[in-house]
Amino acid sequence: MNTIVKPVRSPKQWILLPTLAITSIAQPAHAVQYHTQEQVQHVLFPLATEYKEKGFLLTQAQRKAIANNANVRVRDSQIRLWEAHSAQGLQGYILIDEVTGKHDAITYAVAISTQGKLLGVEIMDYRELYGEHVRDQRWRAQFVGKSVADPIKLDEDIKNISGATLSCSHVTDGVRRLVATFEVAIKTNDHAG
Repeated sequence: MNTIVKPVRSPKQWILLPTLAITSIAQPAHAVQYHTQEQVQHVLFPLATEYKEKGFLLTQAQRKAIANNANVRVRDSQIRLWEAHSAQGLQGYILIDEVTGKHDAITYAVAISTQGKLLGVEIMDYRELYGEHVRDQRWRAQFVGKSVADPIKLDEDIKNISGATLSCSHVTDGVRRLVATFEVAIKTNDHAG
């Protein structure tokens, strides 16, 4: 005669299952610093010999003009700006900014020529679990040469990256806002410092 044995679960196993389910849902913190301020300055302007900090606060009128120009809300009045100088004089500007990806901040820097052309975009700190593909050099290269005359919009002149849509969108909007900031407050030398 064959006997069928059925496994019996102890009460402890049933208590443990919900705990495991909750643990598997929690996601670990993720933050990577790719460049410090000094490193990003040398990456964006490798021939510069001096970086002069020229940070300033936007006026309410400047914030409004930038928002209208970029079609992006200006959340912070503080502008983190450095001038890159070499023996030949002023090479351009470095602006460091933050945008929110899906949940957390993405710190990035842009280099802008004295004529207002984007020379480069670098991701400095990335804190999201997904979407780090915005660090891809090919994606960031799409910004080079663009100015306030260009749309600088996702799915127009900037291609999206599948799986990183929010990061791509928010970095693109931030870059467009910084190009507008150059036009409104830096090119016109309408800032303190």
